[in-house]
Amino acid sequence: MVSLLLRDAELDDGRRADVRITAGRIAEIAPALPRRPGEETLDCRGGALLPGLVDHHLHLHALAAHQRSTPCGPPAVRDTAALGEALAEAAPDEHGWIRGTGYHETVAGDLDAAALDRLHPHRPVRIQHRSGALWILNTAAATAISLAHGDHPGIERHANGTPTGRLWRADGWLRTRLPRTRPPGLADIGHQLARFGITAVTDATPDVAPGALAAITADMETGALPQRVHLLGAPLGASSDGTSPGPRRPTIGPYKIVLADSGLPALDDLIELIRAAHTDGRAVAVHAVTREALVLLLVALREAGPRPGDRIEHAAVVPRELIGDIAALGLRVVTQPGFLADRGDDYARDVPADDHADLYRCRSLTDAGILLALSSDAPYGPLDPWAVIAAAVQRKTPLGDMLAPEETLTPAAALNAYLGPPEDPGEPPRRIRRGEPADLVLLHTGRATALADPTSDLVRMTLMGTAEPPE
Repeated sequence: MVSLLLRDAELDDGRRADVRITAGRIAEIAPALPRRPGEETLDCRGGALLPGLVDHHLHLHALAAHQRSTPCGPPAVRDTAALGEALAEAAPDEHGWIRGTGYHETVAGDLDAAALDRLHPHRPVRIQHRSGALWILNTAAATAISLAHGDHPGIERHANGTPTGRLWRADGWLRTRLPRTRPPGLADIGHQLARFGITAVTDATPDVAPGALAAITADMETGALPQRVHLLGAPLGASSDGTSPGPRRPTIGPYKIVLADSGLPALDDLIELIRAAHTDGRAVAVHAVTREALVLLLVALREAGPRPGDRIEHAAVVPRELIGDIAALGLRVVTQPGFLADRGDDYARDVPADDHADLYRCRSLTDAGILLALSSDAPYGPLDPWAVIAAAVQRKTPLGDMLAPEETLTPAAALNAYLGPPEDPGEPPRRIRRGEPADLVLLHTGRATALADPTSDLVRMTLMGTAEPPE
């Protein structure tokens, strides 16, 4: 596509105009542009033309693997019998392993190797908890990777020292012991993202392996993944490794630090790690989902000193008394209110009522001047950004109850939280301007109609400056 003329598009300021796209960039904007010879044209019929949406926190390869895995939790699987049936019917990979995802304790309790053996003993099985923090292996799988001889601190053990089959925050360690496979291709993911109007993503996977980085880059270079990719998991020192900015290569963002629920680091170690990232010229992006993790992070950042761009990932629980500290440190928050719509009833049941107001705060953060961006955390949360926008506006659980209604965002604010640049989440939304990359999404309706009932069905076409529009 050399040149495309979009006629009668509603722009972000409410005007209706023609927009010419040439060589992947917005070349002209005017009330009426003449068609050039050979130029493709599209009548937008007054539909809103928006900057492409940015998912500021997801996990590309985990998402691709999840979609090829066996569902092991709600809504597909809700009890022990259904889990056994799902494993029995599961298709193994080329090495004979079964990979399950989405497990939750409401299905069959605190699953371990012994419990899995009763359900499916004869093939190696590994099941990921829906939080992404835990893998559960049956005995066949544990034996295949010599789990009993493993030295990772996340290997849970019985009192006698034998493994339970549960591995906490051990993805990298586990990956090196599984049968070698190539990272899954991302073409299907690229198509799904485009269908939702997403033109850029931030991959928040920590400690991205060289092979995974090479695979992401290759999929970008071939166009299989047409979206721009911003990485949090590149190792320190990677800023000059040849992974240079550009539409066909990932860019390197803040350094990802995980404050694991299963074992928080020592304060001095966290301070040292933050300082190392800052010395390397990178901000930090810190996974913090509990009150304890957030307190530890804030203390560490006060001691290490904040750097512009430092961000909190998730901020699932933010006590009101800590909002001022977040603002004073100049931190931004990348959160996922889509979890309220996905599993809010579990929160309502399991989280003390006094803490409901602290869950996935939005409005109180922006009211305090904190930059806020929305994201999916897919595959652990819902990928559809329009569903996340609706969740930020409604804050309803699957059963229709509201959690912390005072934290609702306006539809416009929720949309804007998807429109900031990948490198500056929470900043004012990108604009439709001459010279900007043609990373755009066209809706079937005007913006006001779309915001009245946000849904991905309104996405008519997604354009990316690096690729042809998807069919």
